[in-house]
Amino acid sequence: MDKHIVVPGDFLSDDVKKAGDGTYVSEGKVYSNLYGLASEKEKIRVVSLSGKYIPQARDLIVATVSEITFSNWIMDIKSPYEGLLNVSEYPRRIDSSDMVKYLDVGSSVLVMVKNVSRSMKVELTMRNNKLRPITSGRIVQVSAVKVPRMIGRNGSMISMLKKETNCNIVVGQNGVIWITGKDRDMDKAIEAIQIIENEAHIDGLTDRISGFLKGNVEKEQETVKPAGSEIFDELLD
Repeated sequence: MDKHIVVPGDFLSDDVKKAGDGTYVSEGKVYSNLYGLASEKEKIRVVSLSGKYIPQARDLIVATVSEITFSNWIMDIKSPYEGLLNVSEYPRRIDSSDMVKYLDVGSSVLVMVKNVSRSMKVELTMRNNKLRPITSGRIVQVSAVKVPRMIGRNGSMISMLKKETNCNIVVGQNGVIWITGKDRDMDKAIEAIQIIENEAHIDGLTDRISGFLKGNVEKEQETVKPAGSEIFDELLD
């Protein structure tokens, strides 16, 4: 099966043994359960091309403070659900009265999802020396469902982006990408990221991005204006 775009209810196969992620079986036939990109290896799988980020424990994400309460920073995590960063999960001991001195409304941070309850209470943590406030660099937002394409198989795409742009890049599972490097290099990285997001469903994307980064392909999309951030190469296993 060649990769192709499908919508919910599209027929995919008569072989129910091939039903994989993003599909369902009805009356002995396999159908798409999503609007996405269908492909087949051992099983037929549909990868969503749209949708919101649903947090899971140990996800590495970039979040932004939207509100401050007595003991929690309430975070926008680009999800239908808010994230809560308790003052006790900050990497140093601080008093609740001093919270705004460390993270104010609008501050962005690299955090990890500590726990997600059944009622979708999302607890965040910064209790790791690689998690920290974002104070330099740039932030780019892409659709969370495009994150696997940004990373690539075995990290191939993100490794190429880092190498060819000389930038440090962290891809949050919520689709927020944090980039640091020289301005010209960050510009190049952001342009490549835009191409990946817009053409994630197209075969030969890795070759196209490689050509673009080496100056062999013209960029066709408009540049999206980024906001601030900082970054490091290797984060969490």
